[in-house]
Amino acid sequence: QVQLVESGGGLVQPGGSLRLSCAASGRIFSTNVMGWYRQAPGKERERIAAISSGGSTNYADSVKGRFTISRDNAKNTVYLQMNSLKPEDTAVYYCNVVEIRTTNMYWGQGTQVTVSL
Repeated sequence: QVQLVESGGGLVQPGGSLRLSCAASGRIFSTNVMGWYRQAPGKERERIAAISSGGSTNYADSVKGRFTISRDNAKNTVYLQMNSLKPEDTAVYYCNVVEIRTTNMYWGQGTQVTVSL
């Protein structure tokens, strides 16, 4: 059974930084895409960053230039470095893995990020 466990959320002041981690355990096909989504109160979940097993990345316009996604394939872990945080970045952040071969999709439980004075 595949499990994703996020960590690193918390409260930070505007302009600050946080680093989220998501460790995947269980059997996952090595060819996959790992991503980060977020959901703010009253809003739909949105994808903000993704990275393929080959290292290709893409970002939502709202976080481009401020957030960096990376992964360690040996550890089945994906990271999200968040800099220059804004109050509008406040949301629950979820990690996600999609297996290319099977299209199976797995989600973490979410971690709260709050940007406030």
